[in-house]
Amino acid sequence: MPYDHRNPVPRSVPAALAALVCSAALAGCGGASGAAQGSGGPAAGTTTPAPPSASASGSAPASAPASGSGATATAGTSGQDRPRAATAADRSLAGRTVVVDPGHNPGNFRHGREIAAKVDIGTARKECDTTGTSTNATGGRAAYTEAAFTLDVSHRLRKLLEARGAEVVLTHDADRPYGPCIDERARIGNAAEADAVVSVHADGSAAGNRGFHVIVPAKVRGGSADTGPIVAPSRALGEDIVTAFRRTTGTSPANYLGGGTGLDVRSDLGGLNLSTVPKVFVECGNMRDPKDAALLTSGVWRQKAAQGLADGIVTYLEG
Repeated sequence: MPYDHRNPVPRSVPAALAALVCSAALAGCGGASGAAQGSGGPAAGTTTPAPPSASASGSAPASAPASGSGATATAGTSGQDRPRAATAADRSLAGRTVVVDPGHNPGNFRHGREIAAKVDIGTARKECDTTGTSTNATGGRAAYTEAAFTLDVSHRLRKLLEARGAEVVLTHDADRPYGPCIDERARIGNAAEADAVVSVHADGSAAGNRGFHVIVPAKVRGGSADTGPIVAPSRALGEDIVTAFRRTTGTSPANYLGGGTGLDVRSDLGGLNLSTVPKVFVECGNMRDPKDAALLTSGVWRQKAAQGLADGIVTYLEG
């Protein structure tokens, strides 16, 4: 989840330190590749303890980095998880470029100083990145981190989009110690001259707050930020994703913001403020609500989430 200045909830340092000790003892306590198993939830080795609160502004632990090839290879271990083979007629995205931005990084929790460094987002200065949130560790089951979730869904989404002929660029593949910073994430999309950029996240709100939402850019102009040219196309992209995600996953738009529209307009996110191409953030559900968490930790549901995102992107690009 991107840092929300409207409802900051501090995290305790001991949780992050506990995760660091766990990392040293257990070689990272699991990771995205295990979490990508198609028919199940997070890897059994994901032993990261849950952070005590839901805000992405603190230092919640994240799972250790996993190789991109491992996560991609295990993304389709059941018939339900495998995308259908694309025919020539299906390759409607040939010549189009989509940047997929897996929110956070499994290694961020080991680099608190680096990700806390402030970067310019045009209208202000903000932290380079955050650790993200996680599900709660309950009943002997380890917490499942947002960073592991976003990487797994991003791998699945990449496969679906490539099957339609698109060139897909990931902003990272857990192939770097931390980050990229939010300003660099925006630059990657800009440099690729992407037709669409989707940043994959999961929220960390209070229990009882359920559903997904898509964050779209407000009109912002200041310093190096000027979202004027991308506000309308980004909203169109967001609306198409809301429709497709709801239909494909069977989940409803968030019941705690957006007035049931599934859309949230924000002016404080560097990844949106600095973008020069259509871009949205997608909060696929609330990791701190037990019912949403049960979906987010299911490999079968994550495949549906990736399909919903892909369907929304296809609708937008073909529109």
